[in-house]
Amino acid sequence: MESTTFALPSTPKQIAYARALALRNQTLLPWEVQQDRRSLSAWIEAQANLKPVSELGRLPSSKQVAFAERLARIKRRAVPDECFRDKGLMSKWIDGNR
Repeated sequence: MESTTFALPSTPKQIAYARALALRNQTLLPWEVQQDRRSLSAWIEAQANLKPVSELGRLPSSKQVAFAERLARIKRRAVPDECFRDKGLMSKWIDGNR
């Protein structure tokens, strides 16, 4: 008897959930992955464990903002506007003005 394995196609529910995860994580859902139930399941599992990409994740924390404003008052400087839109820039500004 010949041993052949056939890949089962992905279910519509799987594809819908994978597309929702791809949108949430701002990533592409590869076409090859959509063709096989097992590979799509593995892709879904990997994507579900990722933290969603959000606009709030890039913003500086309230503690960062308060500390930067306190430093700005002491140094008699203004915190640049772009620092309020990116936590990395805010961190660099704080480190440069301590």
